[in-house]
Amino acid sequence: MPEKPAEPTERSAVRSLLRLWPYVRPVRARWIAAALVAILASCLALVIPLVLKWMVDGPVAERDPGGVWLGALWLLLLGIAEAGLFGLRRWLVARPLASVEAAMRADLFRHLQRLPVAFHDRWPSGQLLSRGTTDLMLMRMFLAFPLTFLLVNGTTILVGFVILFVQEWTLGLVLLVPAVPLMIMCSLFESKYALVARRAQDQVGDLTTVVEESVLGIRIVKGFGRNRSQALAFRSLAQRLRTTELGKARLLAGIWGLITSVPELAIGAALVLGTIEVANGGLSAGTLVAFLSTALALRWPVESIGFLLAMSQESATAADRYFEVMDVAEEPEPGTPGPGRTGPGEGIVFEGVEFRYPDAAPGSPPVLARIDLRIRPGETMALVGATGSGKTTLTALVPRLHDVTAGRILLDGEDTSTMARARLRELVSVAFEEPTLFSATVGENVLMGAEGAGGQELHRALSVAQADFVHDLPQGAGTQVGEQGLSLSGGQRQRLALARAVVGAPRFLVLDDPLSALDVHTEAMVEAALRRVLAQTTALVVAHRPSTVMLADRVALLSGGRISAVGTHQELLRTSTEYAWLMSGTAEAGALVPEEGGVR
Repeated sequence: MPEKPAEPTERSAVRSLLRLWPYVRPVRARWIAAALVAILASCLALVIPLVLKWMVDGPVAERDPGGVWLGALWLLLLGIAEAGLFGLRRWLVARPLASVEAAMRADLFRHLQRLPVAFHDRWPSGQLLSRGTTDLMLMRMFLAFPLTFLLVNGTTILVGFVILFVQEWTLGLVLLVPAVPLMIMCSLFESKYALVARRAQDQVGDLTTVVEESVLGIRIVKGFGRNRSQALAFRSLAQRLRTTELGKARLLAGIWGLITSVPELAIGAALVLGTIEVANGGLSAGTLVAFLSTALALRWPVESIGFLLAMSQESATAADRYFEVMDVAEEPEPGTPGPGRTGPGEGIVFEGVEFRYPDAAPGSPPVLARIDLRIRPGETMALVGATGSGKTTLTALVPRLHDVTAGRILLDGEDTSTMARARLRELVSVAFEEPTLFSATVGENVLMGAEGAGGQELHRALSVAQADFVHDLPQGAGTQVGEQGLSLSGGQRQRLALARAVVGAPRFLVLDDPLSALDVHTEAMVEAALRRVLAQTTALVVAHRPSTVMLADRVALLSGGRISAVGTHQELLRTSTEYAWLMSGTAEAGALVPEEGGVR
Protein backbone atom coordinates (compact mmCIF):
# COMPACT_ATOMS: atom_id res chain seq x y z
CA MET A 1 0.00 0.00 0.00
CA PRO A 2 1.18 3.58 -0.54
CA GLU A 3 2.67 5.42 2.37
CA LYS A 4 0.57 7.70 4.54
CA PRO A 5 0.38 11.37 3.50
CA ALA A 6 3.35 13.44 4.48
CA GLU A 7 3.00 15.93 7.27
CA PRO A 8 2.92 19.58 6.21
CA THR A 9 6.38 20.18 7.65
CA GLU A 10 7.81 17.40 5.47
CA ARG A 11 6.18 18.40 2.23
CA SER A 12 6.58 21.33 -0.12
CA ALA A 13 3.96 21.80 -2.82
CA VAL A 14 6.44 23.83 -4.86
CA ARG A 15 9.08 21.10 -4.62
CA SER A 16 6.53 18.47 -5.63
CA LEU A 17 5.36 20.47 -8.64
CA LEU A 18 8.91 21.29 -9.74
CA ARG A 19 9.36 17.58 -10.44
CA LEU A 20 7.10 18.07 -13.45
CA TRP A 21 9.71 20.29 -15.11
CA PRO A 22 11.45 17.52 -17.13
CA TYR A 23 8.11 16.84 -18.81
CA VAL A 24 7.31 20.52 -19.32
CA ARG A 25 10.77 21.44 -20.64
CA PRO A 26 10.13 20.25 -24.24
CA VAL A 27 7.02 22.47 -24.49
CA ARG A 28 8.29 25.36 -22.39
CA ALA A 29 8.43 27.78 -25.35
CA ARG A 30 4.71 27.47 -26.09
CA TRP A 31 3.80 27.52 -22.40
CA ILE A 32 5.82 30.72 -21.83
CA ALA A 33 4.26 32.25 -24.94
CA ALA A 34 0.80 31.34 -23.64
CA ALA A 35 1.59 32.88 -20.24
CA LEU A 36 2.83 36.11 -21.85
CA VAL A 37 -0.29 36.30 -23.99
CA ALA A 38 -2.45 35.81 -20.89
CA ILE A 39 -0.53 38.53 -19.02
CA LEU A 40 -0.99 40.89 -21.94
CA ALA A 41 -4.71 40.12 -22.06
CA SER A 42 -5.07 40.66 -18.31
CA CYS A 43 -3.17 43.93 -18.44
CA LEU A 44 -5.41 45.14 -21.27
CA ALA A 45 -8.29 44.85 -18.81
CA LEU A 46 -6.47 47.36 -16.59
CA VAL A 47 -6.37 49.87 -19.46
CA ILE A 48 -10.19 50.04 -19.49
CA PRO A 49 -10.35 52.05 -16.19
CA LEU A 50 -7.90 54.57 -17.67
CA VAL A 51 -10.16 54.99 -20.71
CA LEU A 52 -13.10 55.51 -18.34
CA LYS A 53 -11.15 58.19 -16.46
CA TRP A 54 -10.45 60.00 -19.71
CA MET A 55 -14.12 59.75 -20.70
CA VAL A 56 -15.46 61.03 -17.34
CA ASP A 57 -12.98 63.85 -16.92
CA GLY A 58 -13.04 64.72 -20.62
CA PRO A 59 -16.01 64.15 -22.98
CA VAL A 60 -18.57 63.54 -20.21
CA ALA A 61 -17.55 66.59 -18.19
CA GLU A 62 -17.38 68.68 -21.36
CA ARG A 63 -20.63 67.20 -22.76
CA ASP A 64 -18.88 65.99 -25.92
CA PRO A 65 -20.93 63.12 -27.53
CA GLY A 66 -18.26 62.51 -30.14
CA GLY A 67 -15.66 61.90 -27.44
CA VAL A 68 -18.03 59.53 -25.62
CA TRP A 69 -18.52 57.49 -28.79
CA LEU A 70 -14.77 57.41 -29.35
CA GLY A 71 -14.22 56.18 -25.80
CA ALA A 72 -16.88 53.50 -26.27
CA LEU A 73 -15.14 52.35 -29.44
CA TRP A 74 -11.86 52.03 -27.56
CA LEU A 75 -13.58 50.00 -24.83
CA LEU A 76 -15.08 47.68 -27.45
CA LEU A 77 -11.73 47.16 -29.16
CA LEU A 78 -10.01 46.49 -25.84
CA GLY A 79 -12.67 43.90 -24.94
CA ILE A 80 -12.34 42.13 -28.30
CA ALA A 81 -8.54 42.12 -28.02
CA GLU A 82 -8.70 40.70 -24.50
CA ALA A 83 -11.06 37.88 -25.56
CA GLY A 84 -8.94 37.09 -28.61
CA LEU A 85 -5.75 36.90 -26.58
CA PHE A 86 -7.29 34.52 -24.02
CA GLY A 87 -8.50 32.31 -26.89
CA LEU A 88 -4.98 32.34 -28.35
CA ARG A 89 -3.56 31.33 -24.93
CA ARG A 90 -5.90 28.33 -24.82
CA TRP A 91 -4.87 27.25 -28.31
CA LEU A 92 -1.18 27.58 -27.47
CA VAL A 93 -1.30 25.27 -24.43
CA ALA A 94 -3.89 22.64 -25.47
CA ARG A 95 -1.74 20.38 -27.64
CA PRO A 96 1.58 20.70 -25.73
CA LEU A 97 -0.04 19.88 -22.40
CA ALA A 98 -1.87 16.92 -23.90
CA SER A 99 1.53 15.65 -25.04
CA VAL A 100 2.93 16.18 -21.53
CA GLU A 101 0.13 14.06 -20.07
CA ALA A 102 0.66 11.38 -22.73
CA ALA A 103 4.41 11.27 -22.02
CA MET A 104 3.85 10.95 -18.28
CA ARG A 105 1.28 8.20 -18.77
CA ALA A 106 3.62 6.32 -21.13
CA ASP A 107 6.49 6.61 -18.62
CA LEU A 108 4.27 5.35 -15.82
CA PHE A 109 3.11 2.35 -17.84
CA ARG A 110 6.66 1.55 -18.96
CA HIS A 111 7.91 1.85 -15.37
CA LEU A 112 5.17 -0.44 -14.03
CA GLN A 113 6.26 -3.12 -16.50
CA ARG A 114 9.78 -2.96 -15.12
CA LEU A 115 8.96 -3.00 -11.42
CA PRO A 116 9.52 -6.20 -9.43
CA VAL A 117 6.66 -8.64 -8.98
CA ALA A 118 6.92 -7.99 -5.23
CA PHE A 119 5.81 -4.38 -5.85
CA HIS A 120 2.68 -5.52 -7.68
CA ASP A 121 1.97 -8.00 -4.89
CA ARG A 122 1.83 -5.12 -2.40
CA TRP A 123 0.04 -2.40 -4.36
CA PRO A 124 -3.70 -2.58 -5.15
CA SER A 125 -4.32 -2.19 -8.87
CA GLY A 126 -6.92 0.53 -8.25
CA GLN A 127 -4.29 2.73 -6.63
CA LEU A 128 -2.09 2.36 -9.71
CA LEU A 129 -5.01 3.00 -12.07
CA SER A 130 -5.98 6.21 -10.25
CA ARG A 131 -2.41 7.48 -10.60
CA GLY A 132 -2.49 6.85 -14.33
CA THR A 133 -5.88 8.54 -14.81
CA THR A 134 -7.19 10.97 -12.16
CA ASP A 135 -3.80 12.14 -10.92
CA LEU A 136 -2.45 12.77 -14.42
CA MET A 137 -5.60 14.70 -15.31
CA LEU A 138 -5.11 16.92 -12.23
CA MET A 139 -1.50 17.62 -13.20
CA ARG A 140 -2.47 18.51 -16.77
CA MET A 141 -5.18 20.86 -15.46
CA PHE A 142 -2.60 22.49 -13.18
CA LEU A 143 -0.23 23.15 -16.06
CA ALA A 144 -3.06 24.48 -18.21
CA PHE A 145 -4.79 26.74 -15.66
CA PRO A 146 -3.50 27.27 -12.08
CA LEU A 147 0.19 27.47 -13.02
CA THR A 148 -0.51 30.02 -15.73
CA PHE A 149 -2.98 32.08 -13.76
CA LEU A 150 -1.00 32.16 -10.55
CA LEU A 151 1.62 33.95 -12.65
CA VAL A 152 -0.91 35.99 -14.61
CA ASN A 153 -2.98 37.03 -11.60
CA GLY A 154 0.12 37.81 -9.56
CA THR A 155 1.39 40.07 -12.35
CA THR A 156 -2.06 41.64 -12.76
CA ILE A 157 -2.34 42.40 -9.05
CA LEU A 158 1.14 43.95 -9.02
CA VAL A 159 0.47 46.14 -12.09
CA GLY A 160 -2.99 46.99 -10.79
CA PHE A 161 -1.67 48.23 -7.45
CA VAL A 162 0.96 50.32 -9.22
CA ILE A 163 -1.89 51.97 -11.17
CA LEU A 164 -3.91 52.42 -7.96
CA PHE A 165 -1.01 54.07 -6.12
CA VAL A 166 -0.29 56.35 -9.07
CA GLN A 167 -3.93 57.47 -9.14
CA GLU A 168 -4.36 57.97 -5.36
CA TRP A 169 -1.82 56.44 -2.97
CA THR A 170 -3.90 56.98 0.17
CA LEU A 171 -6.80 54.95 -1.19
CA GLY A 172 -4.28 52.38 -2.46
CA LEU A 173 -3.06 51.86 1.10
CA VAL A 174 -6.64 51.18 2.18
CA LEU A 175 -6.83 48.32 -0.33
CA LEU A 176 -3.37 47.04 0.60
CA VAL A 177 -4.10 46.68 4.33
CA PRO A 178 -5.93 43.28 4.00
CA ALA A 179 -2.98 41.73 2.13
CA VAL A 180 -1.14 40.54 5.27
CA PRO A 181 -4.06 38.72 6.95
CA LEU A 182 -5.02 37.21 3.59
CA MET A 183 -1.50 35.80 3.14
CA ILE A 184 -1.60 34.24 6.62
CA MET A 185 -5.01 32.70 5.98
CA CYS A 186 -3.88 31.30 2.62
CA SER A 187 -0.85 29.68 4.26
CA LEU A 188 -3.03 27.96 6.87
CA PHE A 189 -5.47 26.91 4.17
CA GLU A 190 -2.69 25.30 2.10
CA SER A 191 -1.50 23.18 5.02
CA LYS A 192 -4.94 21.82 5.86
CA TYR A 193 -6.08 21.39 2.27
CA ALA A 194 -2.97 19.39 1.33
CA LEU A 195 -3.78 16.65 3.85
CA VAL A 196 -7.45 16.45 2.90
CA ALA A 197 -6.61 16.39 -0.82
CA ARG A 198 -4.18 13.50 -0.30
CA ARG A 199 -6.74 11.57 1.72
CA ALA A 200 -9.37 12.06 -1.00
CA GLN A 201 -7.08 10.89 -3.79
CA ASP A 202 -6.02 7.78 -1.85
CA GLN A 203 -9.69 7.01 -1.24
CA VAL A 204 -10.39 7.33 -4.97
CA GLY A 205 -7.72 4.66 -5.49
CA ASP A 206 -9.37 2.39 -2.91
CA LEU A 207 -12.74 2.88 -4.56
CA THR A 208 -11.27 2.10 -7.98
CA THR A 209 -9.83 -1.14 -6.58
CA VAL A 210 -13.24 -2.27 -5.31
CA VAL A 211 -14.90 -1.48 -8.64
CA GLU A 212 -12.21 -3.32 -10.61
CA GLU A 213 -12.33 -6.39 -8.36
CA SER A 214 -16.12 -6.49 -8.50
CA VAL A 215 -16.13 -6.33 -12.30
CA LEU A 216 -13.38 -8.92 -12.77
CA GLY A 217 -14.93 -11.18 -10.15
CA ILE A 218 -18.53 -10.72 -11.29
CA ARG A 219 -19.03 -14.47 -11.70
CA ILE A 220 -18.02 -15.07 -8.07
CA VAL A 221 -20.17 -12.18 -6.86
CA LYS A 222 -23.21 -13.48 -8.70
CA GLY A 223 -22.47 -17.15 -8.08
CA PHE A 224 -22.39 -16.69 -4.31
CA GLY A 225 -25.07 -14.02 -4.21
CA ARG A 226 -22.68 -11.43 -2.78
CA ASN A 227 -24.14 -8.49 -4.68
CA ARG A 228 -25.36 -6.88 -1.47
CA SER A 229 -22.08 -7.27 0.42
CA GLN A 230 -20.12 -5.82 -2.51
CA ALA A 231 -22.59 -2.96 -2.78
CA LEU A 232 -22.23 -2.28 0.95
CA ALA A 233 -18.42 -2.30 0.66
CA PHE A 234 -18.63 0.12 -2.25
CA ARG A 235 -21.12 2.33 -0.41
CA SER A 236 -18.90 2.45 2.66
CA LEU A 237 -15.87 3.59 0.65
CA ALA A 238 -18.00 6.02 -1.36
CA GLN A 239 -19.35 7.49 1.89
CA ARG A 240 -15.81 7.95 3.20
CA LEU A 241 -14.84 9.71 -0.02
CA ARG A 242 -17.99 11.86 0.13
CA THR A 243 -17.14 12.92 3.70
CA THR A 244 -13.61 13.82 2.68
CA GLU A 245 -14.81 15.76 -0.38
CA LEU A 246 -17.26 17.68 1.81
CA GLY A 247 -14.35 18.54 4.10
CA LYS A 248 -12.48 19.88 1.08
CA ALA A 249 -15.56 21.89 0.09
CA ARG A 250 -15.83 23.40 3.57
CA LEU A 251 -12.18 24.45 3.55
CA LEU A 252 -12.54 25.93 0.06
CA ALA A 253 -15.77 27.70 0.99
CA GLY A 254 -14.12 29.19 4.07
CA ILE A 255 -11.08 30.57 2.28
CA TRP A 256 -13.21 31.74 -0.66
CA GLY A 257 -15.57 33.57 1.70
CA LEU A 258 -12.67 35.31 3.46
CA ILE A 259 -10.85 36.20 0.25
CA THR A 260 -14.08 37.59 -1.18
CA SER A 261 -15.39 39.50 1.84
CA VAL A 262 -12.18 41.13 3.08
CA PRO A 263 -11.33 42.86 -0.25
CA GLU A 264 -15.00 43.85 -0.63
CA LEU A 265 -14.85 45.64 2.73
CA ALA A 266 -11.64 47.36 1.65
CA ILE A 267 -13.22 48.49 -1.64
CA GLY A 268 -16.25 49.78 0.28
CA ALA A 269 -14.00 51.76 2.60
CA ALA A 270 -12.07 53.15 -0.39
CA LEU A 271 -15.37 54.15 -2.05
CA VAL A 272 -16.52 56.09 1.03
CA LEU A 273 -13.17 57.85 1.48
CA GLY A 274 -12.88 58.56 -2.24
CA THR A 275 -16.39 60.03 -2.40
CA ILE A 276 -15.53 62.33 0.49
CA GLU A 277 -12.36 63.45 -1.32
CA VAL A 278 -14.34 64.14 -4.52
CA ALA A 279 -16.87 66.14 -2.51
CA ASN A 280 -14.06 68.15 -0.93
CA GLY A 281 -12.46 68.75 -4.32
CA GLY A 282 -9.32 66.80 -3.54
CA LEU A 283 -10.02 64.14 -6.21
CA SER A 284 -11.60 64.25 -9.64
CA ALA A 285 -14.66 62.14 -10.38
CA GLY A 286 -12.82 60.48 -13.28
CA THR A 287 -9.95 59.47 -11.02
CA LEU A 288 -12.35 57.94 -8.50
CA VAL A 289 -14.16 56.05 -11.28
CA ALA A 290 -10.84 54.78 -12.66
CA PHE A 291 -9.64 53.85 -9.17
CA LEU A 292 -12.78 51.90 -8.33
CA SER A 293 -12.87 50.29 -11.80
CA THR A 294 -9.27 49.16 -11.36
CA ALA A 295 -10.06 47.82 -7.88
CA LEU A 296 -13.06 45.92 -9.26
CA ALA A 297 -10.93 44.57 -12.11
CA LEU A 298 -8.58 43.14 -9.46
CA ARG A 299 -11.42 41.35 -7.67
CA TRP A 300 -11.20 38.18 -9.76
CA PRO A 301 -7.38 37.89 -9.59
CA VAL A 302 -7.59 38.22 -5.80
CA GLU A 303 -10.69 36.08 -5.27
CA SER A 304 -9.35 33.30 -7.49
CA ILE A 305 -6.31 32.83 -5.26
CA GLY A 306 -8.14 30.36 -3.01
CA PHE A 307 -9.40 28.35 -5.96
CA LEU A 308 -5.99 28.34 -7.64
CA LEU A 309 -4.23 27.34 -4.41
CA ALA A 310 -6.70 24.48 -3.95
CA MET A 311 -6.08 23.21 -7.47
CA SER A 312 -2.33 23.60 -6.96
CA GLN A 313 -2.43 21.58 -3.74
CA GLU A 314 -4.45 18.82 -5.42
CA SER A 315 -1.97 18.81 -8.29
CA ALA A 316 0.99 18.71 -5.88
CA THR A 317 -0.63 15.76 -4.12
CA ALA A 318 -1.20 14.10 -7.50
CA ALA A 319 2.47 14.67 -8.34
CA ASP A 320 3.48 13.12 -5.00
CA ARG A 321 1.34 10.06 -5.72
CA TYR A 322 2.67 9.77 -9.28
CA PHE A 323 6.31 9.99 -8.23
CA GLU A 324 5.73 7.59 -5.31
CA VAL A 325 5.44 4.94 -7.98
CA MET A 326 8.06 6.37 -10.34
CA ASP A 327 10.61 6.51 -7.48
CA VAL A 328 10.35 2.79 -6.78
CA ALA A 329 13.51 1.13 -8.04
CA GLU A 330 13.09 -0.98 -11.14
CA GLU A 331 14.39 -4.51 -11.35
CA PRO A 332 18.19 -4.08 -11.32
CA GLU A 333 19.95 -4.96 -14.50
CA PRO A 334 22.70 -7.56 -14.05
CA GLY A 335 26.26 -6.47 -13.63
CA THR A 336 29.42 -8.15 -14.78
CA PRO A 337 29.16 -11.97 -14.84
CA GLY A 338 30.66 -13.45 -11.70
CA PRO A 339 33.10 -16.34 -11.35
CA GLY A 340 32.16 -19.97 -11.12
CA ARG A 341 30.68 -20.59 -14.56
CA THR A 342 30.88 -24.26 -15.37
CA GLY A 343 30.43 -24.07 -19.15
CA PRO A 344 27.51 -24.57 -21.52
CA GLY A 345 25.22 -27.58 -21.74
CA GLU A 346 24.72 -28.15 -18.01
CA GLY A 347 20.96 -27.65 -17.76
CA ILE A 348 19.41 -25.92 -14.74
CA VAL A 349 21.40 -25.89 -11.51
CA PHE A 350 20.25 -24.56 -8.12
CA GLU A 351 23.20 -23.94 -5.78
CA GLY A 352 22.39 -23.12 -2.15
CA VAL A 353 19.30 -21.15 -3.18
CA GLU A 354 17.42 -19.36 -0.42
CA PHE A 355 14.46 -17.04 -0.76
CA ARG A 356 12.53 -14.79 1.59
CA TYR A 357 9.77 -12.43 0.43
CA PRO A 358 10.71 -8.74 0.78
CA ASP A 359 7.72 -8.04 3.04
CA ALA A 360 8.41 -11.02 5.34
CA ALA A 361 8.63 -10.29 9.06
CA PRO A 362 12.19 -9.84 10.36
CA GLY A 363 13.59 -13.08 11.66
CA SER A 364 10.99 -15.24 9.91
CA PRO A 365 12.26 -18.46 8.32
CA PRO A 366 12.92 -18.33 4.57
CA VAL A 367 10.36 -19.76 2.16
CA LEU A 368 13.11 -21.76 0.49
CA ALA A 369 16.27 -22.83 2.32
CA ARG A 370 19.44 -24.33 0.85
CA ILE A 371 17.95 -25.63 -2.39
CA ASP A 372 20.56 -27.74 -4.21
CA LEU A 373 19.19 -29.32 -7.36
CA ARG A 374 20.46 -30.13 -10.84
CA ILE A 375 18.28 -30.72 -13.90
CA ARG A 376 20.38 -32.25 -16.65
CA PRO A 377 20.29 -30.91 -20.23
CA GLY A 378 17.22 -32.24 -22.02
CA GLU A 379 15.82 -33.66 -18.78
CA THR A 380 12.34 -33.06 -17.39
CA MET A 381 12.23 -32.70 -13.62
CA ALA A 382 8.88 -32.93 -11.82
CA LEU A 383 8.58 -30.83 -8.66
CA VAL A 384 6.24 -32.38 -6.09
CA GLY A 385 5.27 -31.16 -2.65
CA ALA A 386 2.43 -30.47 -0.28
CA THR A 387 0.35 -27.32 -0.60
CA GLY A 388 2.40 -24.40 0.73
CA SER A 389 5.76 -26.13 0.38
CA GLY A 390 7.10 -23.42 -1.98
CA LYS A 391 6.81 -25.07 -5.40
CA THR A 392 5.38 -22.06 -7.23
CA THR A 393 7.91 -19.79 -5.54
CA LEU A 394 10.79 -21.99 -6.68
CA THR A 395 9.60 -22.01 -10.29
CA ALA A 396 9.27 -18.18 -10.22
CA LEU A 397 12.97 -17.88 -9.39
CA VAL A 398 14.12 -19.44 -12.69
CA PRO A 399 12.89 -16.58 -14.96
CA ARG A 400 13.71 -14.11 -12.12
CA LEU A 401 10.18 -13.05 -11.38
CA HIS A 402 11.73 -12.90 -7.92
CA ASP A 403 15.44 -12.63 -7.15
CA VAL A 404 17.03 -15.22 -4.89
CA THR A 405 17.96 -14.05 -1.39
CA ALA A 406 21.07 -16.24 -1.34
CA GLY A 407 22.75 -18.76 -3.59
CA ARG A 408 22.43 -18.80 -7.36
CA ILE A 409 20.68 -20.43 -10.30
CA LEU A 410 22.68 -21.46 -13.37
CA LEU A 411 21.32 -22.01 -16.86
CA ASP A 412 23.85 -23.98 -18.88
CA GLY A 413 26.50 -22.74 -16.51
CA GLU A 414 25.56 -19.07 -16.60
CA ASP A 415 24.33 -17.33 -13.45
CA THR A 416 20.84 -15.93 -14.08
CA SER A 417 21.64 -12.92 -11.90
CA THR A 418 24.22 -11.78 -14.47
CA MET A 419 22.01 -12.31 -17.51
CA ALA A 420 20.07 -9.49 -19.17
CA ARG A 421 16.40 -10.05 -18.38
CA ALA A 422 15.41 -9.85 -22.03
CA ARG A 423 17.82 -12.66 -22.91
CA LEU A 424 16.86 -14.70 -19.84
CA ARG A 425 13.20 -14.59 -20.72
CA GLU A 426 13.92 -15.56 -24.29
CA LEU A 427 15.63 -18.70 -22.98
CA VAL A 428 13.03 -19.53 -20.31
CA SER A 429 9.34 -19.89 -21.07
CA VAL A 430 6.68 -20.28 -18.38
CA ALA A 431 3.09 -21.43 -18.03
CA PHE A 432 1.36 -20.65 -14.76
CA GLU A 433 -1.32 -22.64 -12.97
CA GLU A 434 -3.70 -19.67 -13.27
CA PRO A 435 -3.69 -18.82 -17.00
CA THR A 436 -3.93 -15.12 -17.80
CA LEU A 437 -5.23 -14.01 -21.18
CA PHE A 438 -5.44 -10.45 -22.46
CA SER A 439 -8.17 -8.58 -24.32
CA ALA A 440 -6.78 -9.55 -27.70
CA THR A 441 -7.18 -12.26 -30.32
CA VAL A 442 -6.35 -15.90 -29.61
CA GLY A 443 -3.38 -15.67 -31.96
CA GLU A 444 -2.02 -12.52 -30.31
CA ASN A 445 -2.28 -14.13 -26.87
CA VAL A 446 -0.37 -17.22 -27.96
CA LEU A 447 2.29 -15.35 -29.96
CA MET A 448 3.15 -13.25 -26.89
CA GLY A 449 5.30 -16.23 -25.96
CA ALA A 450 7.81 -15.65 -28.75
CA GLU A 451 9.12 -12.51 -30.40
CA GLY A 452 8.77 -12.68 -34.17
CA ALA A 453 6.86 -15.99 -34.26
CA GLY A 454 4.33 -16.36 -37.08
CA GLY A 455 1.48 -18.51 -38.31
CA GLN A 456 3.49 -21.70 -38.59
CA GLU A 457 4.68 -21.51 -35.00
CA LEU A 458 1.16 -20.62 -33.88
CA HIS A 459 -0.33 -23.67 -35.60
CA ARG A 460 2.34 -25.93 -34.08
CA ALA A 461 1.82 -24.57 -30.56
CA LEU A 462 -1.97 -24.95 -30.76
CA SER A 463 -1.46 -28.54 -31.91
CA VAL A 464 0.91 -29.32 -29.03
CA ALA A 465 -1.51 -27.84 -26.48
CA GLN A 466 -4.44 -29.73 -28.06
CA ALA A 467 -6.12 -26.36 -28.59
CA ASP A 468 -7.80 -27.31 -31.86
CA PHE A 469 -11.01 -25.78 -30.50
CA VAL A 470 -9.56 -22.48 -31.75
CA HIS A 471 -10.39 -23.44 -35.33
CA ASP A 472 -14.07 -23.72 -34.40
CA LEU A 473 -14.24 -20.18 -32.98
CA PRO A 474 -16.09 -17.57 -35.11
CA GLN A 475 -12.89 -15.99 -36.50
CA GLY A 476 -10.51 -18.82 -35.67
CA ALA A 477 -7.23 -17.56 -34.21
CA GLY A 478 -8.43 -14.02 -34.94
CA THR A 479 -11.28 -14.30 -32.41
CA GLN A 480 -11.22 -11.79 -29.58
CA VAL A 481 -11.19 -13.70 -26.27
CA GLY A 482 -12.36 -10.79 -24.10
CA GLU A 483 -11.00 -9.49 -20.82
CA GLN A 484 -9.18 -12.20 -18.81
CA GLY A 485 -10.33 -14.69 -21.46
CA LEU A 486 -13.53 -15.29 -19.50
CA SER A 487 -15.41 -16.10 -22.70
CA LEU A 488 -13.46 -19.40 -22.71
CA SER A 489 -13.61 -22.33 -20.31
CA GLY A 490 -10.89 -22.90 -17.73
CA GLY A 491 -9.47 -25.81 -19.71
CA GLN A 492 -9.42 -23.78 -22.92
CA ARG A 493 -7.61 -20.92 -21.21
CA GLN A 494 -5.07 -23.32 -19.75
CA ARG A 495 -4.39 -24.88 -23.15
CA LEU A 496 -3.84 -21.45 -24.70
CA ALA A 497 -1.44 -20.59 -21.88
CA LEU A 498 0.43 -23.83 -22.55
CA ALA A 499 0.54 -23.01 -26.28
CA ARG A 500 1.99 -19.61 -25.40
CA ALA A 501 4.71 -21.30 -23.35
CA VAL A 502 5.82 -23.66 -26.12
CA VAL A 503 5.33 -21.45 -29.20
CA GLY A 504 8.94 -20.25 -29.18
CA ALA A 505 10.51 -23.72 -28.72
CA PRO A 506 12.36 -22.48 -25.60
CA ARG A 507 15.59 -24.01 -24.32
CA PHE A 508 14.18 -24.07 -20.79
CA LEU A 509 10.54 -24.64 -19.90
CA VAL A 510 8.90 -24.02 -16.52
CA LEU A 511 5.36 -25.35 -16.13
CA ASP A 512 3.35 -24.80 -12.96
CA ASP A 513 0.76 -27.60 -12.92
CA PRO A 514 -0.20 -26.85 -16.54
CA LEU A 515 -2.85 -29.58 -16.86
CA SER A 516 -4.89 -29.05 -13.69
CA ALA A 517 -8.01 -27.73 -15.48
CA LEU A 518 -8.17 -30.40 -18.19
CA ASP A 519 -10.51 -33.35 -18.31
CA VAL A 520 -9.02 -36.85 -18.33
CA HIS A 521 -9.26 -37.39 -22.10
CA THR A 522 -7.87 -33.98 -23.06
CA GLU A 523 -5.13 -34.36 -20.46
CA ALA A 524 -4.02 -37.62 -22.07
CA MET A 525 -3.86 -36.00 -25.53
CA VAL A 526 -1.97 -32.95 -24.24
CA GLU A 527 0.49 -35.16 -22.36
CA ALA A 528 1.18 -37.17 -25.50
CA ALA A 529 1.94 -34.01 -27.49
CA LEU A 530 3.82 -32.43 -24.60
CA ARG A 531 6.18 -35.39 -24.38
CA ARG A 532 7.51 -34.48 -27.83
CA VAL A 533 8.15 -30.89 -26.70
CA LEU A 534 9.76 -31.90 -23.41
CA ALA A 535 12.11 -34.24 -25.28
CA GLN A 536 13.66 -31.19 -26.96
CA THR A 537 14.04 -28.90 -23.94
CA THR A 538 15.12 -28.80 -20.30
CA ALA A 539 12.02 -28.53 -18.15
CA LEU A 540 10.87 -28.05 -14.56
CA VAL A 541 7.25 -29.11 -14.09
CA VAL A 542 5.20 -28.62 -10.92
CA ALA A 543 3.05 -31.74 -10.61
CA HIS A 544 0.21 -32.76 -8.31
CA ARG A 545 -1.01 -35.89 -10.11
CA PRO A 546 0.78 -39.11 -11.02
CA SER A 547 -0.17 -38.65 -14.69
CA THR A 548 1.81 -35.38 -14.80
CA VAL A 549 4.70 -36.86 -12.86
CA MET A 550 4.98 -39.60 -15.46
CA LEU A 551 6.01 -36.97 -18.01
CA ALA A 552 9.23 -36.41 -16.05
CA ASP A 553 12.53 -38.27 -16.12
CA ARG A 554 13.09 -37.61 -12.42
CA VAL A 555 11.17 -36.17 -9.48
CA ALA A 556 12.26 -33.72 -6.75
CA LEU A 557 10.29 -33.71 -3.51
CA LEU A 558 10.02 -30.27 -1.89
CA SER A 559 9.16 -30.37 1.80
CA GLY A 560 9.18 -27.41 4.16
CA GLY A 561 11.12 -25.25 1.73
CA ARG A 562 13.85 -27.87 1.17
CA ILE A 563 14.54 -30.62 -1.38
CA SER A 564 14.14 -33.74 0.72
CA ALA A 565 14.45 -36.39 -2.00
CA VAL A 566 15.32 -36.75 -5.69
CA GLY A 567 14.80 -39.83 -7.85
CA THR A 568 12.53 -41.49 -10.35
CA HIS A 569 8.84 -41.86 -9.64
CA GLN A 570 9.22 -45.53 -8.78
CA GLU A 571 12.26 -44.93 -6.58
CA LEU A 572 10.51 -42.31 -4.51
CA LEU A 573 7.42 -44.45 -4.16
CA ARG A 574 9.65 -47.10 -2.54
CA THR A 575 11.89 -44.85 -0.44
CA SER A 576 9.76 -41.82 0.57
CA THR A 577 6.65 -42.22 2.72
CA GLU A 578 5.76 -38.56 2.15
CA TYR A 579 5.99 -38.87 -1.63
CA ALA A 580 3.93 -42.08 -1.62
CA TRP A 581 1.32 -40.32 0.49
CA LEU A 582 1.20 -37.32 -1.88
CA MET A 583 0.80 -39.57 -4.92
CA SER A 584 -1.77 -41.88 -3.33
CA GLY A 585 -4.56 -39.29 -3.24
CA THR A 586 -6.12 -41.16 -0.30
CA ALA A 587 -5.57 -38.46 2.29
CA GLU A 588 -4.54 -34.89 2.68
CA ALA A 589 -0.80 -34.61 2.60
CA GLY A 590 -1.13 -31.57 4.79
CA ALA A 591 -2.05 -33.88 7.67
CA LEU A 592 1.40 -35.41 7.34
CA VAL A 593 3.38 -32.32 6.45
CA PRO A 594 2.36 -29.04 8.13
CA GLU A 595 2.55 -25.95 5.95
CA GLU A 596 5.33 -23.48 6.54
CA GLY A 597 4.17 -20.04 7.61
CA GLY A 598 4.58 -17.43 4.91
CA VAL A 599 5.06 -19.91 2.07
CA ARG A 600 3.20 -19.01 -1.09
